[in-house]
Amino acid sequence: MTFVDLDRARKALDNERTALVRQLKELGADERGVFTGEMEFEDAFADAGAATAERNETRTIIANLKTELDDIDAALEQMDKGTYGICVDCGEPIATARLEFRPNSTRCVSCKASAS
Repeated sequence: MTFVDLDRARKALDNERTALVRQLKELGADERGVFTGEMEFEDAFADAGAATAERNETRTIIANLKTELDDIDAALEQMDKGTYGICVDCGEPIATARLEFRPNSTRCVSCKASAS
């Protein structure tokens, strides 16, 4: 049976969630990952193409942060349901070491490797 300090894991997940939401806001996006357009882009770009590239890069970063936020929310939901530490794919326990290293894991190593 997998044993994880749930209080410690929840605190780590809550702290990471707070940091991700802050980063999203700094990039001009809300918690849903929707770009609000509030971020200012430098006028120093040589042309509109460079400005567009910068905006696209920012949107990619926002999408990646949103994916991380979704993973954290899924792990917190598992905690609330009492299924934290159980792989969502195979139903087997997730290794304690994996959960300690990456508390937002919802899949065991084998299932994560298969999904990638």
